[in-house]
Formats: sequence, structure tokens, C-alpha cells
Amino acid sequence: MNMNMNTLITLLLTFSTTLGSCVSTAIHGDAENGSTKDTACVETSGPESGRTAVPANDFLNSIGVNSAIDDRFEHKEQTAESMRYIGARWIRSGVQRSTDVFEYMMANVPHIRFSIMFDPDGNDRVFEQAAWLKSRDALVALEGVNEPNNWWITYKGENSGGPYSWKGLALMQRDSYADTKARLGNVDVWSITETGAEKDNYGLQFAEIPEGADCLMPAGTKYYDCINVHNYFIHPRWPAHSDNQTWIASESGKKGLVVDGVYDNHGKTWGSGYEGYSEERLKAMRKVTTETGCTLNSYKVWSDDNGRPHAKYTEVTDPNSFVSEEEQGLLYMSCYLAQFAQGFEYTSMYILRDRTDESGNQSFGMVEPLAWEESPLHGYHQRYRKAADYMHNLTTILADDASIKNPGKLDYEIQNCPETVHDLLLQKQDGTFCLVVWGENYAGGSNEITVKFGKKHNLGIYDPTTGTDVVQTVKKSDKISLTMTDKPYIIQLKK
Repeated sequence: MNMNMNTLITLLLTFSTTLGSCVSTAIHGDAENGSTKDTACVETSGPESGRTAVPANDFLNSIGVNSAIDDRFEHKEQTAESMRYIGARWIRSGVQRSTDVFEYMMANVPHIRFSIMFDPDGNDRVFEQAAWLKSRDALVALEGVNEPNNWWITYKGENSGGPYSWKGLALMQRDSYADTKARLGNVDVWSITETGAEKDNYGLQFAEIPEGADCLMPAGTKYYDCINVHNYFIHPRWPAHSDNQTWIASESGKKGLVVDGVYDNHGKTWGSGYEGYSEERLKAMRKVTTETGCTLNSYKVWSDDNGRPHAKYTEVTDPNSFVSEEEQGLLYMSCYLAQFAQGFEYTSMYILRDRTDESGNQSFGMVEPLAWEESPLHGYHQRYRKAADYMHNLTTILADDASIKNPGKLDYEIQNCPETVHDLLLQKQDGTFCLVVWGENYAGGSNEITVKFGKKHNLGIYDPTTGTDVVQTVKKSDKISLTMTDKPYIIQLKK
């Protein structure tokens, strides 16, 4: 969708959610095909029966943004300040002019890590900077090329992607994967994005081409360790103000987002209908998002209903269809939560700060650049939008800096739970449970729910749209009633 450039993943988070009763189970285990390294873990376990929590620190580590850091009219000082404020912990950045940029960011942003994208002109510089980051435990992964359906490449003298054969893309991804393992060891490799647009079947929908697949590359060809998608939660086939806006975009099966979701890139490709993985397999596979988000500008929608991926667009001019700054802030919070709850290891929002050099994409950012005359005298000539403020509040309430090795259990259920209400149970290293419950009633309306616990607790209720302080305290109660609309609540329970 957007035409921008584009550590080690240590844990696989597998989540299953039963929406009918809103009973969520989180399983925290080793990542398939990934490292088992776990840093700064705290041995903690809870005595209660019920559902197992996920470390709050793991969720915080999943929160990322797209940023050029110190290029494309962005400046590292502004980038660092914005990252600290929002609480984001990784950047989809690409290769930098020098490692000095990474070094500055690491000195000024807690817990920060980076992903880097392969270069069709040669990966020597990519591997040099990746090795530098890996030695400092600041490398998330290496990523395949960005949206080759929009930006085709030249590899070894041949054009590939877009209207051309995708052979060059397949060869480059295969070669880059093998070189990564040979030069950097167990560093994760992410897929190219928009594999669903594959023109000819070179099997890029597969991590490793299986026996019997009708592909133009042989069985056993390895491309990636982790699925990588650009599942924008507002899309021509998924317009604004739809209930479960971010939850559906995060689905891995056929119910998920058409064209840019997991299934339509790696289950059955949206362009030519090439077969990939089954729904069940996709739900269990490792996955990340390196771009998602929404602009404050108008949107285009499909003009027909036949499901063709490149049908004629119609411009929406109704102001009621636009996304307000308030709505963008709510959607960004929900997106990070929904992605993580459905098994995405990392999510990178497009974009940290609006890019002034990118036509048509000036209002995706959590941060708005200001003209000189609009900016405060002491500032960096930028303004935090609601999305930045809400993420600041969310990450501050959930703040933690180490992952529990053996998270505890909490006995709870959500009564009268509609399909638009979701939950995620987190736990901090000091044993505090943080039950996040959020609504996705973006078409309007509200729902009354009751969170019922297995025993009485002292409860603190937080609302990240109002600030970082507790908004309600309930002592020695086994339940709390909430009115759910389009925002999250955090119920905090001390051990």
C-alpha cells in the first residue's frame, strides 16, 4: 500500500481466543525455527488457576514504527524523542549512512532494536550493519524487499516484480536467506511483502517449498523464517468505521483482510490464486507486520463487489467516512493489541512522523511536522497527535523492562461478551496482572460487560485515553462492570 522503504526473535506467542465467551488463552513458548535465547527473565509464577498470562514486556517489545531515523527530512533527535514518548521499542529503518545513527538511537531510546531490509544491488553493507547490531543485541531481523508489486527490482541484470516475472525476487530472497545464515548465524529472515501479487508461481508464499507444490523453484527452497505482511486495517476492501476494524485485519484465516492479510498472501495468493498454507497452519506460524496504519485523509473503495484485487477505485468524499485524529488514536492502540493477541511477534505502524517528501501520505504519522511559525520556540517543530498521546499512556501504564519466565495464571471470564470485545492478559515482572479489555465498536454503539474473577481482588482501572493515573479503584471484589465502545481499559491486579 504505502510506497516507503523499508533481535533476534526469541519467543513464539500462540494465542487462541474464543469470542463467544471472551475466554482467551495465551501460550508462551519457544519459537518454531527461532532462537531459544531469553534475556532478563524473572522467575515468577502465580498460585491461581485459570488462564496463563503473557509477559507485559513481550507486548511492549512488539511495538514498532516505520522511520528513516535521520533521513527524508527526519532527524535523529526528533526520532529519539518521539520514540521515548510513544514507548515504541523497534524501528523498521533500513540501512543507515553509518552505524553512528544506530549508536545514537541506542544511547537515547531504552530497549530499542532495528530491522534492516535486503538490497537487490548487494547485501554487503546490509550484513555489515546487521552484524554490528547483532553484536549489541539490537537486531530484530533482516527483511525481504518492500512491496515488489509496487516497486519492482533489478537482480543480476533482470527486472523482477510488478509486471515482470518474479523469478529474480525468488532468487534474491533465496540467496539472501542462505547468505544470512552463513554470515550471521541464527538471525531471523522475514519474507518479502505482498507475496500475494506473485505473477508466476516461484513459491514465495512458502517459508520452505514443500514436496508436491507446483512451483517453479524446487522443493526445499528456503525463503524466510517468519511471514511478513502489510495488513493495513483500513483498505479499499475494508473501509473505515467497520466493527472489529483491527481484529479482522489481524486474522490469519479466510476471515481476515482481503488482499493484504496473512491468508491472501500465504494461504492462497490474491493475484493469481496460487496455493500456499492451510488456515490452521497459518494461525500457528510465526508472523510480523512491518506496515499498517491509516491516514486522516479521504479513502478510496472498490467500485464493485466481485472481489477483483485491482478493480476500479471510487473516491469517497463523504466527511463521515474520514478518520479523525481521535479515531486514529483509538485504532492504533487496538491494532497493536489485536496483532499481538493473534500471534504477531512484531507490529510496525506506518508511520512515526509524517513524511513531507511522500505525496498522498502526509497524515499517517503519530507525529505531525509543523511549519516554523506554528511550532513552539523551544520545540522541534512537531506536534504529537492523539495516537502518540494514547500510546504514551498505554505503554506507561504497562511499563516493564524484563520478561517473566514463568508467568502466573488468573481465573477470570468476561460475561455478556460480544464479538467486538477482546482481551489480553499480561503480567509484569513484579507479579502484577494487567488485564487489557478493549472494544472495537467503530460503527457506533456500546456493550455492557462484566469481568468476573475466580476470587476477590483489589482492582485498579485505567483508561489510556484520559491519562496514566487510575480512574477507578475497587476493593475486595470479584467482578467489575464496564461499558465497552471503541477504546481499551486496563484492569490491574496486584499479587
